Amino acid sequence: MFDITRQVTSVQRVVSQHSVVGGAQVSVLLRRNYVAPIEELWRALTEPDLLRRWFLPITGELREGGRYQFEGNAGGQILRCAAPRLVKITFGDGVLELRLAESDDGTGLEMMHSVPMEPISSGAGALFVGPGWDVDLLVLDRYLRGENVPGWENSAAAQEFSRQAIKAWAAATADSGTADGDQIAAGVAAASARFTPDLDQTTA
Repeated sequence: MFDITRQVTSVQRVVSQHSVVGGAQVSVLLRRNYVAPIEELWRALTEPDLLRRWFLPITGELREGGRYQFEGNAGGQILRCAAPRLVKITFGDGVLELRLAESDDGTGLEMMHSVPMEPISSGAGALFVGPGWDVDLLVLDRYLRGENVPGWENSAAAQEFSRQAIKAWAAATADSGTADGDQIAAGVAAASARFTPDLDQTTA
């Protein structure tokens, strides 16, 4: 049986804000463990035939320095690629970094996605980014376990998972001190409308 609460609590979430040339960024950091060898997780994250099974089709020159495009989603440049431990890419107008490390029962994955602070102007921008990655990393887990169901991310169970993940991101944002209560509430409302459109928003 799919345990939503266990899946939500299996992820560590951190929100941060930092200055870069030309402005400021908000970053979301997700850490979770996968019961898979590091080489298997690496292939799932980098090989086109496997990526399309749990994420999206990808095209391009898939090497360090090359450019890529996810079908119907972001594209960018591959900045670093050090198998089987590190991938760093531009992802739309942000930067996405994946780090892998062996753990006692599989492989730990650390994902950091940094995006421009504008137009949100606070760390509440994490609520526009983090919940979507939560769903993707959960689908990856189900794929690696042989449980992946096409279209699951649009199901009622996925939306309930997203509702709990949004609450977790709101708490992480509050802990970061990068947004006030009104900004976080607005971020929760926007994230709920996007990721849980079929649920009763009064209880989100």
